[in-house]
Amino acid sequence: MDLSLFYFAHDSTAPGQAGRYELLIEGAKLADRSGLAAVWTPERHFDPFGGAYPNPAVLGAAVAMCTQRVGIRAGSVVAPLHHPARIAEEWSVVDNLSGGRAGVAFASGWNTVDFALRPENHADRRTLVRDTAEEVRRLWRGEALATTDGLGRPVEIRSYPPAVQPELPVWLTSAGGVDTFRAAARMRAGILTHLLGQSLQEVAGKIAEYRRVAAEEHDGWTGHVVLMLHTLLGDDLDQVREQVREPFTNYLKSSANLTAKSFTGKDMDLSELNADDMDYLAARAFDRYFETGGLFGSVERAAELLPHIRALGVDEIGCLVDFGVESRAVLDGIDKLGKLNEIISR
Repeated sequence: MDLSLFYFAHDSTAPGQAGRYELLIEGAKLADRSGLAAVWTPERHFDPFGGAYPNPAVLGAAVAMCTQRVGIRAGSVVAPLHHPARIAEEWSVVDNLSGGRAGVAFASGWNTVDFALRPENHADRRTLVRDTAEEVRRLWRGEALATTDGLGRPVEIRSYPPAVQPELPVWLTSAGGVDTFRAAARMRAGILTHLLGQSLQEVAGKIAEYRRVAAEEHDGWTGHVVLMLHTLLGDDLDQVREQVREPFTNYLKSSANLTAKSFTGKDMDLSELNADDMDYLAARAFDRYFETGGLFGSVERAAELLPHIRALGVDEIGCLVDFGVESRAVLDGIDKLGKLNEIISR
């Protein structure tokens, strides 16, 4: 099972500063030296919760220039917000800069405010994500895309520069809907998912369905499953617990709708909850995720947990590291991820 880094930039509110992306760049360098599989960056807009990452291709280009071997991936491009040719162009540049290390997970989008960029696409976003991914794939191969020019005339366009990789590695991102798992399998795409709003047992069932459809649709191809887990490795479990308690609890509050759903199995109107209720809900969520929904503690503890995660059908863990923990501790934890990677690679 592979390990990779996943970034989401919990707090994006600090004024402009030279060191805003230092954790991304220094972490990517460590990942590159440590044999980790990839560095994933998201696309988010207009919100402190991830808002430092409005364009993963731009930051992917930066990562390409300071690394040699690690994969550079979008986790995820919100496909309905963009023309497919634009996605193909940007990621082909990243592929060229990196010598063929680019990959893209496509998402339909879950935050309605993001669709201020393309409000007309919100209603059909679940169909558009699949259509856009396929159009990007065709452009990546050098095929033409039929569209219209500025005068309304039919034209065929091709994307430049040509990519290094003949095929773009592609994933679909799922917040838990099994239909997305099935769609990814039919498309011969990987799946990227997480544990906010679903349990490990639920994920295991969806992965099994993904594998079943993949086997039916594509002879000999079983797919690729990436599970995002919040991660901090250290020398002592209790010390790590206290390091992550406040930032991870605040992170869970920031994604409160998904957190609430994980306990109730349905959407909640969080406007009815007061501050004490929110604190209680987040505290319960922290206890659950620390024990069963994250990669926390020592290298040895993590090594014991990984076979259980692998048994679910997971091929890669995307270790989400930037959820508010102090940067030095995060970088030390990434260094320990390298040691964990050595253990599981033996």
